[in-house]
Amino acid sequence: MFRKLLLFCCLVGLFSSFRRDTLTWVAIGDSITYLNDHLNETGNRVTKGYMTRVTEQLPYVQFVNQGHNGWTAGRIAAQIETLNLTRADLYSVFLGTNDWWAGRPLGQLNDYIANTGNRTVYGSYRIIIDKLRSLNPNAPIILITPMQRVDFVYLFNFKNNAFGSYKPKNGQSLESFAQAIDSIGRHEKLPVVDLYHLKGLDHKELVKFKRLKDPQTGQYRNYRYPDFIDVPFNPETDEYPYPAESVAQTYDGLHPSDAGYERIARVLIKRIKRL
Repeated sequence: MFRKLLLFCCLVGLFSSFRRDTLTWVAIGDSITYLNDHLNETGNRVTKGYMTRVTEQLPYVQFVNQGHNGWTAGRIAAQIETLNLTRADLYSVFLGTNDWWAGRPLGQLNDYIANTGNRTVYGSYRIIIDKLRSLNPNAPIILITPMQRVDFVYLFNFKNNAFGSYKPKNGQSLESFAQAIDSIGRHEKLPVVDLYHLKGLDHKELVKFKRLKDPQTGQYRNYRYPDFIDVPFNPETDEYPYPAESVAQTYDGLHPSDAGYERIARVLIKRIKRL
């Protein structure tokens, strides 16, 4: 009897040692993060965002969605005290693409180091990271760079559109924003998930084609990247240029599809496991 009791206690101890404590993850971001909990705003072209996919594979992780549709790092920094951010075991910051499109000045690493304020993207990141460290100085902070983008057209308002990161905006490349976030990570010794340079998320992989009217014939054609660059799109009269069959790593040229979110989730899962 004693041996059976001893064996039972040993087994209980063994299996208990494999249990993980719940890990709270606050994910800060823009629409790519926000859409995780607002799938109807994708026209239900997406079934799961990247946070849901991560927590399905890592069930001991619970996420808090701090994604804000259309926000820049500058706006996050400006309103950092009103976002009701909470103490967590893990934070991620996934911003930058809206700062690039808005033409915000990137600045220099010294803007981050010297804490020069919210005038540049570097300065915005200092404000955000300082706030997270004040909430939990021991919590890892994962920085996620913006991913590449092709021509974006909003599914519910064709007038809301933007060209892709294949050319500069306001004299700045989106790649330079990714490099800036990487430089902050290296300076602070924070983990960085570099989606901009992630294989499989290149411009040519983001959509299968863009359906536009041939300027010569007026007939719709499926243009692959980069052939659709500079082919005109009229939001007043043209059909939506990304029908369901054009979806690849994004569903609208900017926001990830299920395949894109799965790719992002896989690299995040690897990173979180290392932590």
